[in-house]
Amino acid sequence: MNINPEEPDIMAKAKITEVMMDDKTIDASKEIAMVFSIANTLRGPYKPDKYKDVIIPMTILRRLECALASTKKAVVDTYKKNPKAPAQLLCKKSGYQFYNTCEYDLKKLLTEAPAIVENLTFYIESFSSNVQAIFDELKFKEEIKNLDKNNRLLGVVKKFSELDLDPEKVDNLKMGYMFEEIIRRFSENASAGDHYTPREVIRLLTSILLAEGCSDIFSEGREVTVLDMACGTGGMLSTAHDFIVRMNPDANVRLFGQENSPESHAICLADMLIKNQAAENIRFADTMKEDCFEDTAMRFVIANPPFGESWGGKDAGDGVEKAVRKEHKKGKDGRFPAGLPATGDMQLLFMQHAVAKMQKKVGRAAIITNGSPLFSGNTTSGESQIRRYLLDNDLVEAIIGLPSQLFYNTDIAIYAFILSKGKRNERKGKVQFIDATDVWAPLKRSLGKKRREISKEQITLITEMYADFKPCKRTIWDEKRKHDCVIESKIFDCEEFLYREWSVYQPLQRSGAINTTTIEALRDSAYFTANTNIFNAAKFEELEQTNPRSDANEKAYQKQLKGRAFTEAVINALTAHISDTVYNDFSKFEVALKKALTDVDGLSSSRLYGIAMEMSVIDKTAVIQKDKKGHIIVDPTTKDTEIIRLNQNVKDHMDAEVYPHIPDAIYCYEFDDKKPESTTNKEKLGADFPFTRYFYEYREPEKADDLLAQFMELESSLAEKIAALQKGAK
Repeated sequence: MNINPEEPDIMAKAKITEVMMDDKTIDASKEIAMVFSIANTLRGPYKPDKYKDVIIPMTILRRLECALASTKKAVVDTYKKNPKAPAQLLCKKSGYQFYNTCEYDLKKLLTEAPAIVENLTFYIESFSSNVQAIFDELKFKEEIKNLDKNNRLLGVVKKFSELDLDPEKVDNLKMGYMFEEIIRRFSENASAGDHYTPREVIRLLTSILLAEGCSDIFSEGREVTVLDMACGTGGMLSTAHDFIVRMNPDANVRLFGQENSPESHAICLADMLIKNQAAENIRFADTMKEDCFEDTAMRFVIANPPFGESWGGKDAGDGVEKAVRKEHKKGKDGRFPAGLPATGDMQLLFMQHAVAKMQKKVGRAAIITNGSPLFSGNTTSGESQIRRYLLDNDLVEAIIGLPSQLFYNTDIAIYAFILSKGKRNERKGKVQFIDATDVWAPLKRSLGKKRREISKEQITLITEMYADFKPCKRTIWDEKRKHDCVIESKIFDCEEFLYREWSVYQPLQRSGAINTTTIEALRDSAYFTANTNIFNAAKFEELEQTNPRSDANEKAYQKQLKGRAFTEAVINALTAHISDTVYNDFSKFEVALKKALTDVDGLSSSRLYGIAMEMSVIDKTAVIQKDKKGHIIVDPTTKDTEIIRLNQNVKDHMDAEVYPHIPDAIYCYEFDDKKPESTTNKEKLGADFPFTRYFYEYREPEKADDLLAQFMELESSLAEKIAALQKGAK
């Protein structure tokens, strides 16, 4: 294939197609079945959710043992000659970044069955320190004793000794499938946040990530850094590594990961060791609490962070909220400069972390999310401001809607954010939406909640549509579904997703009266019963029951007593002035109230206004109130808001959406940039990505008669089948 190196996007697209076509189907069913047959032998002493405490470390042990088998004798001989031989020498002999210096393997341990506890422990302790750290993290030495105590150790060791996990026969990709299936089966009841990424989704993300903006990775000896900040078992890192190496065999790919699950971290470490990657770059750490690679900018970031997990409040991990808020206070020098989302979901914090880690001018990221980061939060919320930050800095290349039922532990809608610090010229100021929700193939059998997959042909199509960067609609036939899968791409200006929140009011037009009904309404209103500036009944009761009261509480109690006296005086004064008069001019109603309340202590203009509002109702026949300059006064109780895109004309929007329903509406943008920003003076500028709205197609519901006919047809068919079965039974 002749490719012009001056056209990097064409090159990347061509290369992606090549590596995709070269991707082979992985079948690890035989090995997985054997592992689970071993797990079943633990039934009784172990509960199913504890099987992983044995199965994961034993699988890792056998995998490492098989990897070292061909060089084991050379390492042992070298160690016997010189027990103080440097680790570098032993690693050179083993061919990996780890080694084992004793003669034992799982089969040899069986020949000395009475001493299997001691010998297995010694075997593990004979590994290099980086491997010992894995088993220490999994607390496997303790588990060895438990297995022996429950008469399961010998059987488990024997069965694992028969499992062939030689890297020459079971490559890292296949091993990744095994580990993820093991974790999935032992985590059937895990929350949606504990989702393990299917390999075809990883392939899709990686192919898109590398489809353009990657001309630099084709140079000889190029160092390419890849980060997964929630790396799990390392599937994303492994797939990204393999893709890049297949695209450029001369690239120096360095993998970095953080993971806070000990099981997943241990598996990832083992995988990195066998890949001869720097295992010290896979850290057991919470990304919300720390960045383990502060001094390293990443060429690529790829991640599937947890959905709906708390970073603050009672459900957050120890020290997480404190760490996040401290980082946010650093502003532009920290990882979370744009804002903090609601404490119940950390996805947009991971998004900001990804941006912070991306290399200047060339950094790219692919992040899996659920629907929440697209639209959650109001205009001034942290979520909205984070989205605004991404758009203002032109970081969002594309958002891809993926099919539901792709993941093992959740069947909710999934999206992929593609971020870039080096958009090509055509993409600058633009965001691409790709609706691939219909692009899937059914699985032969469900895996937890996973009932669908994305085929290699479908991955290629989605990648090509992304790289083409054109508005279009295409189809791809799925033989299993007998269905034309539809995929659509749309291109938008960034301003399409930025909006201002405008306030909409109606004129102050109210009628009021001093009668039994309005007085009772005032008496029971929150204005008189739950007002911190007048009287709060709940607070008063609390203070009254407090004995003894502190000086501060006594002061507060006296304030409440004064407030209660005021409300009682108002009610008594108004009761004395009950009449049948109805005022259709709000200003005249205020005058009448002021006259009735002349002798009430504590009456102010603001309190008078509040009382008048509580004792009046909106009346479109009443006099419209105006100020001294003739400007219409608005009724604060009628406040509503309108979300108006920056690329929309405000008046046109009002004409189309508001005035047909509220002809006398008054709109304004309530922010004064000449005053300091505060809770009452805050710019109402936000952002969202209403993805579904742009692909919605109205479908007329079926007519009732048609539905009834279908129902009757089904009922008749069912009756015939039941009759046939009954006849056969006779």
